[in-house]
Amino acid sequence: MLAKIICKLISIYQQTLRIILPVACRFSPSCSEYTKEAILKYGLLQGGLKGLKRIFSCHPLSGKNGFDPLI
Repeated sequence: MLAKIICKLISIYQQTLRIILPVACRFSPSCSEYTKEAILKYGLLQGGLKGLKRIFSCHPLSGKNGFDPLI
């Protein structure tokens, strides 16, 4: 139940704030979409941790970018 609420909040973010903010994600799919997919697939705790790891690696000094699907 809580996982669905979090995913809905991510969807609201994607439909509102992401449109206003400049594109900054270095990965495809975007970090928010990756986190939403991870939560739906692995559950709130494990999926949320995977999403946080992805978000923290999304910065210019990481050296990582490109296509990074949820495995």
